[in-house]
Amino acid sequence: MDNHFVQYMVDFTMPQDLPDDFVHLIPEQRAAVNRLLNEGKILTYALSLENSKLWAVFCVQSEEELTELINRLPLSHYMKKRVSELTFYNAAHPFIPSFSMN
Repeated sequence: MDNHFVQYMVDFTMPQDLPDDFVHLIPEQRAAVNRLLNEGKILTYALSLENSKLWAVFCVQSEEELTELINRLPLSHYMKKRVSELTFYNAAHPFIPSFSMN
């Protein structure tokens, strides 16, 4: 099994006026995203309602796996998507406490 992982930034554009179906699927979307975050498939997830944008960094073994994960997200068919393979991805992890010998 190949353990080579690639990171992709997915730039989602939401509809300006959110249809009722979209709003009703938000809890399912959040549950799916939380599961993917716990599995390490999504590294970051950010939303700007003001700009109707959502950004996510995925860590997958192939673009096919990425497409499969995106298509399984309940809100994905409501949004336009732009995918970019990342050359590198660095992030600070502020929620991990640092260890102190004191």
